[in-house]
Amino acid sequence: MRSAKDFFQPMALGAPTPLREIPFRPSRMIHFFDPSNAKMAAKVPDMAAQCDVLLGNLEDAIQADNKIAAREGLVKIGREVDFGNCQLWTRVNSLDSPWFLDDIFTLVTEIGDKLDVIMIPKVEGAWDIHYVDRLLAQLEARAGIQKPLMVHAILETALGVTNVEEICAASPRMQGLSLGPADLAASRRMKTTRVGGGHPGYVVRTDPDANDPDAVRPTAQQDLWHYTMARMVDACNANGILPYYGPFGDIKDTVACEDQFRNAFLMGCVGTWSLHPVQVDIAKNVFSPPVDEVLWAKKVIAEMGDGTGAVMIDGKMQDDATVKQCRVMVELAQMLCENDPELRAAYEF
Repeated sequence: MRSAKDFFQPMALGAPTPLREIPFRPSRMIHFFDPSNAKMAAKVPDMAAQCDVLLGNLEDAIQADNKIAAREGLVKIGREVDFGNCQLWTRVNSLDSPWFLDDIFTLVTEIGDKLDVIMIPKVEGAWDIHYVDRLLAQLEARAGIQKPLMVHAILETALGVTNVEEICAASPRMQGLSLGPADLAASRRMKTTRVGGGHPGYVVRTDPDANDPDAVRPTAQQDLWHYTMARMVDACNANGILPYYGPFGDIKDTVACEDQFRNAFLMGCVGTWSLHPVQVDIAKNVFSPPVDEVLWAKKVIAEMGDGTGAVMIDGKMQDDATVKQCRVMVELAQMLCENDPELRAAYEF
């Protein structure tokens, strides 16, 4: 068994010292783009001004004959674009693919100093993260990278969900997890072809009316992903890393998209994926705390003093537990408004 004292030691000579705490930067939306698509690539500078995270996608949605072009396109973008406060992430191909090694080798050695996070798809256990951890350390040392690259895992298989706690604790590099509903649905043999969101067949129905057995019995659609999301959020927070919702595939259904994003936000996720520019503003709005709740939270904190005891505010009891909830809201609001004058004014900071 590896000693806990060695956990934060570099895994290769010359590699940077592992992080002891994952930096919590704004990441309300992880906006995906295809680096092999010239039109998308041309929009990256403008999108960088609008997004918290831009992710150059090399995996799913990139055709096999475009894999090399996407990799080379991302290198070019990483070298030439000024991202400002926007983070640059990438999703590499899966560990069992013929492109993974070239993805990692090329990106770390060519633009490792520009990348913030490498997203690893279809992670099934801590062993996958251990492999990536050591490989990245070797390449960081080779390239002279000064800050360790962080790793983000996607939960896309039943085995990955089963091992989610071990995945979160596998390395100091672990930045967070995202839900991958499409592949996970296939892995579980779920009978849905939707990418994220609910399903009209997944419902609960009220009991029949004893006085009118033939009356219509109302139903309520349920969330297929609630269990997985809750488990993922707990595993992430227990290990000091960040949970994210994944893709919502119906681009035209902005109402359901907003609902799904808000469910994730309320459950504890810090952000989500955006697959189309129309989803960027939805994510920015949903994953920024509501103004009225921030102002209320500030009021509670001010009246609670040292945070102990209990007070009555507008007929509602507030104690040490509620002030902790309020601090979560206010601290997030403070971080988000650092580079957003409109939010700063709205939150009254």
